[in-house]
Amino acid sequence: MLAALPLVRFVARCAALSLSVAALFASAAPAQLTLLPAPREIQQGKTLSLSNGVSVVCTACDANDTFAAEDLRSSLQGMGVSVAAGAPVNITLLRADTPEGRQMLGGTPMIPAMQPEGYVIAPHGNGIAVVGATAEGIFYGAQTAKQLAEVAPGGGALLHLVTIRDWPAMRYRGLHDDLSRGPVPTLEFQKKQIRTLAAYKANIYSPYFENTMQYVSEPLAAPPGGSISPAEARELVAYAARYHVTVVPEQEAFGHLHFMLEEEMYAPLAETPHGHVIAPAAPGAIPLIGRMFRELAQNYPGPFLHLGADETLDLGKGATRADVDARGLGPVYLDFLQRIVTELKPLNRTFLFWGDVVQKEPALVKALPADFKRSTIAVAWEYNPHPSFVPYVKPFTDANLPCWVAPGVNDWNRVYPDNNLALPNIQGFTAQGQLSGCTGQLNTVWDDDGEALFNSNWYGVLFGAAAAWQPGESSIPQFQRTYGRVFHGDSTGKIDQAQQELMAAHLLLKESFARNADANDFIFWLDPFTAEGQRAAAKMRPLNHDLRMHAERALVLVREARIAFPLREQDALDAMELGARRMDFIGLKFQIADEIAADYARAFALQGSKVKTDRAELIRSMSDIAHPNSVQGKMEDLRNNFSMLRDLYEAAWLKSYRPYYLSNTSERYTLAVDTWIQRGDKVRAARRAWNDSGVLPPAAELGLPLPGSTAP
Repeated sequence: MLAALPLVRFVARCAALSLSVAALFASAAPAQLTLLPAPREIQQGKTLSLSNGVSVVCTACDANDTFAAEDLRSSLQGMGVSVAAGAPVNITLLRADTPEGRQMLGGTPMIPAMQPEGYVIAPHGNGIAVVGATAEGIFYGAQTAKQLAEVAPGGGALLHLVTIRDWPAMRYRGLHDDLSRGPVPTLEFQKKQIRTLAAYKANIYSPYFENTMQYVSEPLAAPPGGSISPAEARELVAYAARYHVTVVPEQEAFGHLHFMLEEEMYAPLAETPHGHVIAPAAPGAIPLIGRMFRELAQNYPGPFLHLGADETLDLGKGATRADVDARGLGPVYLDFLQRIVTELKPLNRTFLFWGDVVQKEPALVKALPADFKRSTIAVAWEYNPHPSFVPYVKPFTDANLPCWVAPGVNDWNRVYPDNNLALPNIQGFTAQGQLSGCTGQLNTVWDDDGEALFNSNWYGVLFGAAAAWQPGESSIPQFQRTYGRVFHGDSTGKIDQAQQELMAAHLLLKESFARNADANDFIFWLDPFTAEGQRAAAKMRPLNHDLRMHAERALVLVREARIAFPLREQDALDAMELGARRMDFIGLKFQIADEIAADYARAFALQGSKVKTDRAELIRSMSDIAHPNSVQGKMEDLRNNFSMLRDLYEAAWLKSYRPYYLSNTSERYTLAVDTWIQRGDKVRAARRAWNDSGVLPPAAELGLPLPGSTAP
């Protein structure tokens, strides 16, 4: 939001550089500039053509500032802008404590809130200057400068001359990435995640491990081909540091350890056989946690380690039943959590833990020792919108326990993230975190059924970064007008429209099904010929047309935007198209199932007729169901779509993930393809038998539903 009075004073100080206020803002830019995150204070001015290039000048730079300058040059060159010393337009990076930086600031230091990560941008010479008090400030100012350079719709590039004062609302702004429910990213994709997060001013990347971090002390735990090596971890940490991103690993230390506890070697540690939770009383529990976290600390040398400790649903169901019955779940849980922190105290880190269990025990949280509170941060999590998020943070703020908030991108179990839930959840929870004094936000990505594609998630991820940087409640409409231009370079607005079409598709299903039965993977995989599928079909019949139209409009909009202009982040657009195709197929599948049922009922009614036209109609109906040449029948349509979607899904997966675990999903596509091949073969066999006997079997013998039924 524009804070007029401080900005006017700042603009006036810029007059000392021979830039009058009148000259500064005399020429309006051709279109309203949109930036992500939105700066606190901005005044837009004229634009300069970059047709003859731009120079990026770094004055009195250290190694960090030099990297920021090189990163800016690389981004501009990626836009097709010529970057060369002596070019007519300049972008200058300045430290606030240099003579030129002080002159830009008019001799007045940056306010204390700005100094750690804030920056100033103002017209300077024939271009702009970025002024920061720290390496982080210079870097984040340079990220904004990237967005000030824009490829014009008619071709060529231009630079927006603006005056900006900006600094973050929250100290820690991050992304928590599930690496344990199936997809495990390649190191190169993790580097892309780091670069992208940093470009939108996030400074935390938190990979989530159940059993996918390799430990020398626990060689049995990590799956072959699906884990992160110590060398990869160290390389990622060093890479992230250049972008001012801290890697905060989470190793589950209490619950969510099923993949380890299913190994016989770890069976004595389990609360229940082959369960999910470590038994606090098991003699080997604390030593195992200590070994893992000592290795984790060596490979991830940042200030934070994340203990997990959420959803300990097995606790008290097995080995600790007597203790829980005697003392209660909360005391047993908190005692073990304190034992973990005490064991790990020599690592000299701050320990994050999920707050879902302890928030139910506010009195116990208040009674926690001061030393524990100094050593930990409670991460409150909730992934749905609510009128108020106070209940999720109050137990911690009342107890003077430091807290972060964790909203979510709502990608789990869905063919494409449900941003109807994600955006207001991120907006409301982050704003409440700021209001309650929580120092960080950790937006979350979860891959619960192993099918999620991270490249589908950038919409929610970027809104999370913006919400954590911007003060107060971030505007969802403003973000929805900004995303396509900033992330994809789309000047048509069609990518933003396409995202809203996919939101409309989700909403359509949500209004007719249960609260969470939107465009989810269950509906996608549900066989429409089963009893459960036919019950769903009855609800889908009024929706199929509109659902498909939303999905297909999204596909058309993305294609039109791609044709109009060379867009950035093509892999994300591919994932978006795949999500739209999967939504479209949900409607198509139920439409075709109804048509097959009607076609067969018509053929069955005509089977005994000797009338030539009736026999021709029977043959046509049977061919519509399953073509004699296996080409264009409706069962072939379903086969073809599953096959095409499998190929697109596998290609999308391999753009970001290792091959590990891919077959768990791709085999479902193959099984669906085989199912419709076999059903088509049955229908063709029935037709051939009719040629000989004049008799068709009842629909049930072929596994076909009756028209309009809710059961086969």
